[in-house]
Amino acid sequence: MEDLISLLPVLAVAGVVIFSLAGAAVKVVQEYERGVIFRLGRLVGAKGPGLFFIIPFIDRMVKIDLRTVTLDIPSQEAITRDNVTVRVNAVCYFRVVDPEAAVVRVENYLLATLQIAQTTMRSVLGQSELDELLSKREEINARLQQIIDEQTEPWGIKVSVVEVKDVELPQEMKRAMARQAEAERDKRAKVIHAEGEFLAAQQLSEAANIISSAPSALQLRYLQTLADISSEQTRTIIFPLPMDLISAFVGGRAGDSGAAAVKPVTTPKTEPSGSADQPGPSGPTAAG
Repeated sequence: MEDLISLLPVLAVAGVVIFSLAGAAVKVVQEYERGVIFRLGRLVGAKGPGLFFIIPFIDRMVKIDLRTVTLDIPSQEAITRDNVTVRVNAVCYFRVVDPEAAVVRVENYLLATLQIAQTTMRSVLGQSELDELLSKREEINARLQQIIDEQTEPWGIKVSVVEVKDVELPQEMKRAMARQAEAERDKRAKVIHAEGEFLAAQQLSEAANIISSAPSALQLRYLQTLADISSEQTRTIIFPLPMDLISAFVGGRAGDSGAAAVKPVTTPKTEPSGSADQPGPSGPTAAG
């Protein structure tokens, strides 16, 4: 009995050691993780997901997350091709597709991807003009994604999306762009007004041609204008009355009445003071 009691500490230590070794040998990784195993410093391979065993004190495991990582690229200054200084920040989405390469070929793939993204973004923005940066954002994003993906491919990383989030411009450039936008709007307004004047003049020209070819159309238009004026609540209406319009209305009747009113006027013949059978002396009389 005393021997058993004396062995209890030894058994307890042995149990602790066994449980420790069992805990070190049993590994569990999630569905979105992989465990990269190194045996005495040599790469064995990636295991998981689920439960598996390793040799304690001989094998070493490094967990790699395979989910998509959202990498925030901090704001930094860049000079565009047309010498405009801007501050740009972006976001990069990538994931590990080869866990062994992500552990063996690069020390810290998160930091390495961040540095590559920063330098690439500065280089691409330096090759683009400000107007392209503001209007062709999709093309710049696609170019950034392609370049970063090519450089991180040996590390077992796949870059899916790179998006430029915000572009901060200097205050002077903002004011200049505001003036440019205002001038552009004024130009469009003037062009639209000129087009409207041109169309109005064209329609008026066609209307004038129609009225000149059909005089009755002018009379109908004149009567319609009178009807529009009479509908308003006005006491005094002054409107011009062209002579050709009057002649068009009363031309026929005026001709007939004028012809009837004008009659030939005959003047009576004046007779001499003396009669025809008693003519006067034709010459001077002689004094007796």
